[in-house]
Amino acid sequence: MSHPHPELPDPPPLADGGLRIVALGGLGEIGRNMAVFEYDGRLLIVDCGVLFPEPDQPGVDLILPDFEYIRDRLDDVEALILTHGHEDHIGAVPYLLRERRDIPLVGSKLTLAFIEAKLTEHRIQPAKIEVVEGQRDRFGPFDCEFLAVNHSIPDALAVAIRTPAGLVLHTGDFKMDQLPSDGRLTDLGAMARLGSEGVDLLMSDSTNAEVPGFVTSEREIGPVVDEVIRTSEKRVIVASFASHVHRVQQVMDSAAKYGRKVALVGRSMVRNMGIARDLGYLQVPPELIVDSRDIEEWPPEDVVLICTGSQGEPMAALSRMANRDHPIRIAEGDTVLLASSLVPGNETAVNKVINGLTRWGARVVHKGNAKVHVSGHAAAGELLYVLNLTRPSNFMPVHGEWRHLRAHARLASLTGVPDDHIVIAEDGVVVDLIDGQAKIVGAVHAGYVYVDGSSVGEITDTSLKDRRILGDEGFISVVVVVDSQTGKLTAGPEIYARGSGIDPMQFDEFIPQIERALEAKAADGVVDMQEIRRVVRRTVGRWVSDTYRRRPMIIPVVVEV
Repeated sequence: MSHPHPELPDPPPLADGGLRIVALGGLGEIGRNMAVFEYDGRLLIVDCGVLFPEPDQPGVDLILPDFEYIRDRLDDVEALILTHGHEDHIGAVPYLLRERRDIPLVGSKLTLAFIEAKLTEHRIQPAKIEVVEGQRDRFGPFDCEFLAVNHSIPDALAVAIRTPAGLVLHTGDFKMDQLPSDGRLTDLGAMARLGSEGVDLLMSDSTNAEVPGFVTSEREIGPVVDEVIRTSEKRVIVASFASHVHRVQQVMDSAAKYGRKVALVGRSMVRNMGIARDLGYLQVPPELIVDSRDIEEWPPEDVVLICTGSQGEPMAALSRMANRDHPIRIAEGDTVLLASSLVPGNETAVNKVINGLTRWGARVVHKGNAKVHVSGHAAAGELLYVLNLTRPSNFMPVHGEWRHLRAHARLASLTGVPDDHIVIAEDGVVVDLIDGQAKIVGAVHAGYVYVDGSSVGEITDTSLKDRRILGDEGFISVVVVVDSQTGKLTAGPEIYARGSGIDPMQFDEFIPQIERALEAKAADGVVDMQEIRRVVRRTVGRWVSDTYRRRPMIIPVVVEV
């Protein structure tokens, strides 16, 4: 197998007739999916998604791919293909279009409708090209064929990309539900046809590569949802992804069956389900929907609420309900149904929400105690099926953490793909398909770009480290006034502390140590303000560490007179 290396060089110029693939996100992580294809000087992008922050990234709202690799070549981009409408595949599109607004967006009807609604908030009118499964279009040198795949959102697509360098099949996110609730099957016949034609490189979803067998059908969830709503004595509150149309349909069907009204809670949920209903992907019985602001007028036993927050997001509706920071108040006897899978890394946040809901008397039904969700990603049995159908000459696992990529690579090896034709890459690693073989040839920068409020890219890893220190250890600020000519202390030190856990009275005993350290530097003729700051920082830091075994942020402020 071809493995990435931490010291990979800059890639050489792409050889004539070769195809270059660079993932700017989605390899070694769950989310931020973005792959750039290059042939004959032209570029094609597949997906442009976001990654959601973890607890050790305080203040960060979203994490984007780094566009630096293509920033000077945006005019070479033929199109941006969006495989489906999940945030980890479309969430970064507004930020890319800020840099070139007329990049054609290619996708299915629902996917384009979701991204258009998002772009409206950014005041961007996109150039759209709607495609359907079975359609074949050319974008510059890229001949693209679109295949239906089943996923946890309607209208998902895989894409086969043909160039003179070879045929690449990119599955996007998919599974092989044989009884999908919308009747739209993954097109295995088309995959087999492509396999007969000759797939030179298969790039396949790895998220569930460690899970044996086949994913359970969505239809098996319906009876469980039905039972929860039937047996609940008071309100039912269902938390789901704002894009999971299938799950919302199941909830609405059960609510209608038992004479309950449905209220949608959360801006993204209201927006997405409105789009899905208008386009015919969501069937809403007459007079089923009521405004969430009027929900208190209905008896609790006649109500179902569908909201966001299944991943414990702090600002989502469910988290705010758990914290009693929402107009809808959780009451004794309510039932809360977490109808989604648990995204890795969100376990602590979700458990906190479950505990908060339980505190107010709610019964919480979740994946850990009931069959209320099935994954949208193919398990190992399905991945093997696709590998055997397509019989690729080369294989590159995508969309997953390292353990998922390696597990998927092992599956490819078992099906007969030669080990030296299996490429395990990470974000930024450059893979060239030349003369029928895919090889790693170098690497480009593909770091995190943080969105914090209205700022994009201004927050760095150093900033986050400072935030973590402030959050964990607090800070100490030391103000001194020194003579700019002699370096001698003329006033201070004055010490201010927040969150450090240190008794301010203790500083009075310590101030003479700072004075002695500064006097010693002045005696040596030191007048450089930067050096004086370092002396203050080291002196305070050593005292705090020795006395309290703590490492707060120390901010020396030196005023010259």
